[in-house]
Amino acid sequence: MPSTLTHLECSFCGQTHAADAPMTTCPACGKVLFARYDLEAAAHTMTPDALATRPWTMWRYEELLPVQDARFAVTLGEGGTPLLPAPRLGARLGLDRLLVKDEGQNPTGSFKARGLAIAVARARELGASAVAIPSAGNAASAMAAYAARVGIPAHVFMPADAPEVTKAECRIYGARVTLVDGLISDAGRALREANPGDWFDVSTLREPYRAEGKKTMGLELAEQLGWRVPDVIVYPTGGGTGIVGMWKAFAELEAMGLIGPKRPRMVVVQAETCAPIVRAFERGERHAEMWENAATVAAGLRVPAAIGDYLILDAVRASGGTALTVSDAELMDGVRLAARDEGIFVSPEAGAAFAALPKLCELGLLDRDEEIVVFATGSGMKHTAELA
Repeated sequence: MPSTLTHLECSFCGQTHAADAPMTTCPACGKVLFARYDLEAAAHTMTPDALATRPWTMWRYEELLPVQDARFAVTLGEGGTPLLPAPRLGARLGLDRLLVKDEGQNPTGSFKARGLAIAVARARELGASAVAIPSAGNAASAMAAYAARVGIPAHVFMPADAPEVTKAECRIYGARVTLVDGLISDAGRALREANPGDWFDVSTLREPYRAEGKKTMGLELAEQLGWRVPDVIVYPTGGGTGIVGMWKAFAELEAMGLIGPKRPRMVVVQAETCAPIVRAFERGERHAEMWENAATVAAGLRVPAAIGDYLILDAVRASGGTALTVSDAELMDGVRLAARDEGIFVSPEAGAAFAALPKLCELGLLDRDEEIVVFATGSGMKHTAELA
């Protein structure tokens, strides 16, 4: 594969590292590592004309992905999700150019397929014999699916009250599932205690490669819009890898000459009963304190602390965006809003983004003629128990 990967770089302290061995976080400061590429070389081959001949999956952007040997490029068809106009919902809200990026059409029913396909592929390429993850649901089922695809053991640590369907998914893929009393942070602690040392931990932003899969949402969005970015992105946020990845994607595309300096205003949406990023944004802080007693029906938003907090907050502030909360009742209304106005059945997490739209309009933060993209990060098909 013509990957132009060159090295890893700490997103906090700037220290660089070779990319030829498994890495977790920065050895110097413990913060998030980014994969870096020879963008000048990538620009020569990842051109609009070349892309027009490639399959419509996330692997079309292979120059900007870290997998170097095509034998390890595991796929279930992830990426290439539709960007759908939402005229009825837009008319309800007074928004003329509202769009929905429907990530629920990915394998395993959510955007998590993008990140875990890359994380598992790269772990396997670097010699990992097993993978492990703490997850409240969709990330676990995605990792289990891709581990099954490449034929390595998968170890999943989940809160005991995670959705039953995702527990069942993980088991049917052959993963070993350990249920933990508490939150995803408790599941992460249990994983680290149980790890015999040879499981590669693909926790959110605790290794460099999940974000590379997530950034393909930004690459894909820019291409779908004719090599430009929208005015606003509304994104439901737990660990925040999607925002971090897309922000990185836009910088890489600009360096390659494919887009200009314009950036969308990034809007973080969290549940009001678990909103560490929103609280830090409102306080003007760069790091978010752990949220005590986190609780929300949207399991993917129940993330009390995010290692990439500073990256999420930097992107929101640099873009002139904002961060806001919705209640559980409101996010469930958001699910119904997307379904009844546009025929798109979204997860409770994605419902939070739809629920944020009327609030943003009421606050005067969206203009009628702006191009606004709402990310429907997962399918509601896996959440019928919560929505019944």
